[in-house]
Amino acid sequence: MQQEVFTGLKKIPFLSKLSNEVLITLAEKAKSAKFPKQATIIMEGDETSSIYIILSGKVRVFSSDEKSKEVTLLIQEPGSYFGEIALLSDEPRSASVVTLEKTTCAVISKSDFINWLMNYPDVAITLLGVLSEKIRHLTDKVRQMALSNVYERAVKALQEMAVVEGNVSIIHNRPTQQELASMVGASREMINKIMHELTKGGYVVIEDKTLIINKKLPTSW
Repeated sequence: MQQEVFTGLKKIPFLSKLSNEVLITLAEKAKSAKFPKQATIIMEGDETSSIYIILSGKVRVFSSDEKSKEVTLLIQEPGSYFGEIALLSDEPRSASVVTLEKTTCAVISKSDFINWLMNYPDVAITLLGVLSEKIRHLTDKVRQMALSNVYERAVKALQEMAVVEGNVSIIHNRPTQQELASMVGASREMINKIMHELTKGGYVVIEDKTLIINKKLPTSW
């Protein structure tokens, strides 16, 4: 377990440059938690304050209103983490997290992480930069919701998830149409129409869980 946690921590950008010895001291504070598919790990408004490092599986981070309308903020996979904002604040959780498949996380309590962090102030400064970047990302998402149409938001989401490989861009673990719809604040039916047209036009190819972007996507539809 400790080796698996160590490997997961090593993938986190603000921890990756630390020595193995230092990371091991943090890994020793982690506890393993396994969740089935569609399990709620964090509920928006919760008073919990641990940080979660994803070792395997996939989760969806989302926010909802009183009418249960949901907007997906992030889809996260192994090597990423969530709950870090609560480490530096006593406020309730600002978003919910649910598993999209069987997921294993390393969980580190706020008190353990803060006590560890006090010995490594450089990490604290880097973490503040990471949090600032996340706030910028969420601010940009709000701006998109307000100023862009569904097609533009869908295209931007696909482009952000894709990695360039040769002459094409690939999403190796593509979201379902419902997941993409939730990410961009649209209906599944609208996303279905958009993906149908992109596929029909030869812009994208879907192969099982992989989506390949063959050429530049149209700026409008």
